[in-house]
Amino acid sequence: MKRRLFAASILTPMATWLVPARAQDRPVEGRNYLVLQSTQPTRDARQVEVLEFFAYSCGHCNSFEPMIDAWQKKLPRDVLFRRIPVAFRQDLVIHAKLYFAIETLDLVEQLHPKVFAAIHTGRQKLDTPDQIGNFVAAHGVDRVRFLQVLDSFGVAAKVKQAAGLATGYAIEGTPSIGVNGRWLTSGSLAGSNAKSLSVAEYLLNLARKGG
Repeated sequence: MKRRLFAASILTPMATWLVPARAQDRPVEGRNYLVLQSTQPTRDARQVEVLEFFAYSCGHCNSFEPMIDAWQKKLPRDVLFRRIPVAFRQDLVIHAKLYFAIETLDLVEQLHPKVFAAIHTGRQKLDTPDQIGNFVAAHGVDRVRFLQVLDSFGVAAKVKQAAGLATGYAIEGTPSIGVNGRWLTSGSLAGSNAKSLSVAEYLLNLARKGG
């Protein structure tokens, strides 16, 4: 899902340095990944943070989900992986609330992929609390409890924080991957969603080296 081109005022200019022949596969700044002009806060300074910016309504995110889920499960212990739902329109805020309610109730493994499947395969609408309540109940989750969490202050606060991160990272399309408050890559930058994971791994190593 795209909104518009990346805001040049937030991201540093494209690097023009040449890539040595022996390192021709090394990701190139400005081509395969972007450097944020302003470093964004991370949750734990002792860990390298990876953020997946996604939207349930995004078809590319639906295709990417199995890939990034398998990838994040193999990350080393010094890496903190977080999913950040992005709402480009007001009517999609409820999807961000849906994810954070799922996360709050520790139901990510159970429900996160099923939300994608419901929307993109089942063509099911999850745009109102009532529709969401029916969906979670069909998957064995207490409807009343889930809707209470969906409408909670805690979830609203997380949605606001996610919007701030999306702004700080200059997110203009999903899926995108932010690394350690400093770098951003995506399928469109890297060449494919699979390649964006390789770029993210490169940036993880760069972060470890203090790059």
